[in-house]
Amino acid sequence: MENAGNIFTQLLPLVVLIAIFYFLIIRPQQKQAKNHREMIASLNKGDKIVTTGGFIVEVVKREEDYFMVRLNEDTIVKLAKDYVAKKAE
Repeated sequence: MENAGNIFTQLLPLVVLIAIFYFLIIRPQQKQAKNHREMIASLNKGDKIVTTGGFIVEVVKREEDYFMVRLNEDTIVKLAKDYVAKKAE
């Protein structure tokens, strides 16, 4: 009986640290990733986006894993969806 209480008191700080780690690091990161996936899924032709490289481009066409984007009047390139940082305002 005494050992069970002793083990519980030894494990309590570890459980508290894991809970703090989850709520301060893991959960917000999962929420941010979900919001980013939803933003990418909602992009349509004509939307302006910022790439992870810092380019501001316009979506010309959606494909399964890529966007066709316009850099300027003459240049259209294929951009992997993983490299979309955010929607430009």
